[in-house]
Amino acid sequence: MMRSTLTLTICLMLLGAPAAQAAKAVLAGGCFWCMEADFEKLDGVTDVVSGFTGGSHPDPTYNGAHTGHYEAVEITYDPAVIDYQGLLDHFWVNHDPFDDRGQFCDKGHEYLAAIFVIDEEQRKLAEASKRKVVERFAGKTVVTPILPLETFHPIRGDESYHQDFYKKNPLRYKTYRWGCGRDRRLAEIWGDSKAP
Repeated sequence: MMRSTLTLTICLMLLGAPAAQAAKAVLAGGCFWCMEADFEKLDGVTDVVSGFTGGSHPDPTYNGAHTGHYEAVEITYDPAVIDYQGLLDHFWVNHDPFDDRGQFCDKGHEYLAAIFVIDEEQRKLAEASKRKVVERFAGKTVVTPILPLETFHPIRGDESYHQDFYKKNPLRYKTYRWGCGRDRRLAEIWGDSKAP
């Protein structure tokens, strides 16, 4: 009897508790393998998906047509644990905001950095965070744009090996990241900063 009362009490508590609302953010910071790895380690981030956004091709693929698109990640997060500002802070210190040709060893439009905003609130926060970076690096041109999100295209099908690449192929991923000079360049720009 006592056990069923406890079970009923727990069920009622769970039913009455408001469900946590997941939120999304879309960011481009060069290679999506690295962006996935950098964001999945954050508390409150529940999913990071690699894909493309920003271009006009209706079905971009990694080995096929993706002209005009950026390699990007769609981040699902719990705002009760980490807010959008926390994601922006982490984004800035994990890309090179001065590179107008790509990111690190990867050059070309698809490797450019950008913040893709979903709504006006995200836009305001993104613009304020960019102003902080501009002020911090007075005299340098911060080229990371803030763009409206239209459609995010997850990598899928035969190219789904890109999802969680850093977990599936850790040696290849670490070799690529080291060889690309990503962490060395980030240390040059940001030092030990955890926020811009």
